[in-house]
Amino acid sequence: MNLTTQKRLAADLLKVGVNRVWIDPNNLEEVSRAITREGVNKLIQDGYIKARPKKGISSYRSKKIAEQKKKGRRKGRGSIKGAKGARTPKKKAWMTTIRALRKDLKDMRDEREINRTTYRKLYRMAKGGAFRSKSYMKTYARDHDLLR
Repeated sequence: MNLTTQKRLAADLLKVGVNRVWIDPNNLEEVSRAITREGVNKLIQDGYIKARPKKGISSYRSKKIAEQKKKGRRKGRGSIKGAKGARTPKKKAWMTTIRALRKDLKDMRDEREINRTTYRKLYRMAKGGAFRSKSYMKTYARDHDLLR
């Protein structure tokens, strides 16, 4: 039984594509008899012809991946794109390091671990990039007898 005309008319009336038109398989005879727009419209109102729901794109997988990334997964070597300096810019890395060093120096000075001249010397060295971390700076101060 050829129902292409009915499907086309129903699609036009329902304002959907031809593939989204559903015809009740139990009433195919009745549908095949409807050859006018009015006839097809009556079948739509009776519920013999309906528009199928739109197919959506499932976001389950993307949500699952986002959840894993939130936990810190999926950050291995294979996931890295871009240079080291692109992921954390050199300036930002420098800023975090120098701020930590300067804060530590201030604490050492306030707690009287070092005097003002030593503070100034270490401050200058930190600015020049002599220390890569707080522990390196403390080790340097200890080895060169700069602590009180």
